[in-house]
Amino acid sequence: MKIPNMNQLMKQAQQFQSKMSKLQEELEQETVEASAGGGMVNVVVSGKQEVLSISIDPEVVNPEDIEMLQDLILAAVNDGLAKSRDMVNQRMSELTGGMNIPGLTGMM
Repeated sequence: MKIPNMNQLMKQAQQFQSKMSKLQEELEQETVEASAGGGMVNVVVSGKQEVLSISIDPEVVNPEDIEMLQDLILAAVNDGLAKSRDMVNQRMSELTGGMNIPGLTGMM
């Protein structure tokens, strides 16, 4: 069994680190959209898992039923965050060639 060349391993690690940095920069610019209530509440979430915007159709604003509005906002935000995580996981999978490297998605 041949032992890998340390210089080659270091070079591969540096290339991977460079690709990871580029991916993090790209994900900061990418967004996903999600909605709830048939589009009455919409959210935009970044690849950094940050909620960038929330829009609410005025028709859904009913002072007598604030709980429904809160539920719609919560559903849309959670869906947006899930879509953002899925996007990050997909991009990480592309970068790592499908290898499951524990802790990498948490670095985003």
